[in-house]
Amino acid sequence: MSIKYIFVTGGVLSSLGKGITAASIAKLLEGHGISVAILKLDPYLNVDPGTMNPFQHGEVYVTDDGAETDLDLGHYHRFTNSPLSKYSNATSGQIYETVIKKERKGEYLGKDVQIIPDVTNEIKNRIDLCAKQNPDTKVVIVEIGGTVGDIESLPFLEAIRQYRNDHPEDCINIHLTYVPYLKAAGEVKTKPTQHSTRELRSIGIFPDFILCRSEVSLSDEIKQKISLFCNVPVESVIEEKDVKHSIYEVPLDLAKQHLDLLVMQKLGLPAKRLNLSHWENLIEKIVAPKEKVKIGLVGKYVEHKDAYKSVFEALHHAALENSVDIEIVSIDSEKVSSLEDIPLCSGYLIPGGFGKRGLDGKILAAQYARENNIPYFGICLGMQVMIIEFAKNVLKLEAHSTEIDPKTPYPVISLLEEQKNREDMGGTMRLGAYPCSIEKKSKAFAAYKLEEVLERHRHRFEFNHEYKSLFEEKGMLFSGSLTGKNLLEIAEIKSHPWMVGVQFHPEFLSKPLDPHPLFVAFIKASLTQKALV
Repeated sequence: MSIKYIFVTGGVLSSLGKGITAASIAKLLEGHGISVAILKLDPYLNVDPGTMNPFQHGEVYVTDDGAETDLDLGHYHRFTNSPLSKYSNATSGQIYETVIKKERKGEYLGKDVQIIPDVTNEIKNRIDLCAKQNPDTKVVIVEIGGTVGDIESLPFLEAIRQYRNDHPEDCINIHLTYVPYLKAAGEVKTKPTQHSTRELRSIGIFPDFILCRSEVSLSDEIKQKISLFCNVPVESVIEEKDVKHSIYEVPLDLAKQHLDLLVMQKLGLPAKRLNLSHWENLIEKIVAPKEKVKIGLVGKYVEHKDAYKSVFEALHHAALENSVDIEIVSIDSEKVSSLEDIPLCSGYLIPGGFGKRGLDGKILAAQYARENNIPYFGICLGMQVMIIEFAKNVLKLEAHSTEIDPKTPYPVISLLEEQKNREDMGGTMRLGAYPCSIEKKSKAFAAYKLEEVLERHRHRFEFNHEYKSLFEEKGMLFSGSLTGKNLLEIAEIKSHPWMVGVQFHPEFLSKPLDPHPLFVAFIKASLTQKALV
């Protein structure tokens, strides 16, 4: 049987949740025993999101092979077993860069290089590469970023039009739109969906299904109206109403409307009995009443949750594993100028980041957690903050990171040797999965119960091993290191109940049904402090 393709487009406005929708459809297909791969096509001209502002774009999700990708790949990871690699995300920047490099090499034999067919052919090639990641793949879901009507999206939409024309029996389009509810009038309006679908059809793409994001349920009359004006069967108009408790409810809501069976029928896929019992148990666990644990998240992008999306999700996964609910207190590190500015929490987490802004507030948060024996989890920059704070307040050194103070007399955090002569910013950090060896008598080993793990990285600066013995003399344990090399991966404070910093990003590997062990251990340790809050 040939590989089948599902193209997911969006209309009316952005941020409708195409990523969660694509991941939910993949989850349903996996529930039928079908192997799925997912590809995100992003219209922006950046080669990758690595140099983009988290306020604007959200977090950068890193794959095992070191690709800096869109945050939607995090949704794909948490919902599905889809293979994720550099072939799972393509941007306009990557596509144009590839085409221009081919032109410079003379691969077009002197012909004019054009959007059609050269750029569209390269987009179609990326779809094929995604499909080939796993030989067992039966369905490829392709999510097109942006909104229908955006000029940036046109080459991608033209490519999928061509792809569907080349594979007429193997492709369908699912169009996600917004159906607004006007509270003052008490009415649901379908006109934006009609216009969006008309725009899509004018490009030559005819949707097979229309998924309607809405704050309220859609009546049969509204569905019939959308069906009539958008030329899709009424049973193919699916509502995607705001969920009550968790985004992990979305696959179950879509299954209740038989979207999985309708899609499989349209693609000619054999249907087995849908098995989502594990997912149903997860939702029951989420909605069950529980005690709360309060965790302070200290960062400079806390106003924009997507900047730390995987961290938020990993904390919730770990809370579920510990049978508690979690209240995440967002602490803007730029507004922390003294220890008194830090609200009392059961635990503190400092996520990854770059630059000087808000760093002093993070150092104060690490000091507060250390001096008050409150659990602390430092990720990437959060580990470096833990090192700097310890050097300043325990070792009494005028220490800092050379990222912040290149002339610091005690550079406890410094640039990797291979990074020192770099000029390009994008894609030049230590990226992707690296092995970490763990000391047995450590909190890290107690969490992992493994002597070696594979974790994903995204950073330039490292702990300076010239100062290792000074730290060890004062009670710092370096419990994890890059296997076979002298690079710090995990640091702990021996006398503290649970103060752990890691150079990697464990949040990228956490799933709701398989929470990351370090997050689980952090929440468990924080429960011992719950009575203080």
